Amino acid sequence: MTDPTTTHPAAGHQPATPLPAAPPPAPRPPRATTAASATVNPAPPAPASGSGNLLTDNPELYEARFPDPHGLAARWVEATLRAYGAGPRVLDLGCGTGRDAAHLHAEGRRVVGADLSQAMLTHARRHYPGPTYVTADLRGFDFGPGAFDAITCLDSALLYCHTGDELDGLLASCRHALAPGGLLVAELRNGAFFLGNTELLDAPTHSTLTWQGVSYTALTTLWLDRAAQLLRRRRVWTADDGSPPVTQHSAWRLLFPQELRHLLAAHGFRVRELHDGPGPRTEPAWHEDAPAPLGSADGDRLHLVAEREAD
Repeated sequence: MTDPTTTHPAAGHQPATPLPAAPPPAPRPPRATTAASATVNPAPPAPASGSGNLLTDNPELYEARFPDPHGLAARWVEATLRAYGAGPRVLDLGCGTGRDAAHLHAEGRRVVGADLSQAMLTHARRHYPGPTYVTADLRGFDFGPGAFDAITCLDSALLYCHTGDELDGLLASCRHALAPGGLLVAELRNGAFFLGNTELLDAPTHSTLTWQGVSYTALTTLWLDRAAQLLRRRRVWTADDGSPPVTQHSAWRLLFPQELRHLLAAHGFRVRELHDGPGPRTEPAWHEDAPAPLGSADGDRLHLVAEREAD
């Protein structure tokens, strides 16, 4: 699992009322992809904590690796919320550096950004003020009943729930947190893409990044763990400053479109959209005048809009 444009009031906004304070989450084991205790290192040759994720531990490096200067992801979310007349109260699950949350705040929405990474939350509060940033685990959280009109979950953050129990915990928490008619808007990898398609798996990939005078190279290998229904990734970072290599392991649950529909229905959601694009990470990318999605699921990304049904 990101992003400045013209500010104007969001459609369907309600008069402002205070958001409920977020209670501390129940203790859970730290995840490699969403570290619960990390610190910021302004020029990191290695992870700043034991999470094993160089980018999560170092938000400045994350933003250099995944720039979004035009706020494309947040613009897609805002356009989706407007299209469905969503209210102003938004929870950004897995908010990361705070770029998307800050953009939605600038559009006039009242935003809470939630993440497990303390490094990311510290960065968000410092660089993207406006939203309220809190520590929360997407596998189980409680902001009170009906606290939000919409929940966003971008960049495959939903897929950090690896087991059925974790997915149930996420969707039950989302239903509890949403007002009736509230929206869950997500962008994630498409499990069906890997049915006979190996282009992301055939060979390791190399990428390079220069940041603060240090050149970083990443060697990334993806493979399928079919028994666990996970896409696993090993990424080895090397730097030209003489620091030792850093190896990061990550994994995402692979969900098929019909499986996702079934899970959502079981938790009281009605799917309004589920398709492979256009979206903020597709090629060609989404834009405000992009054609309407066709409902296909052939690409490597899925875009979900689901409505919380009344009790």
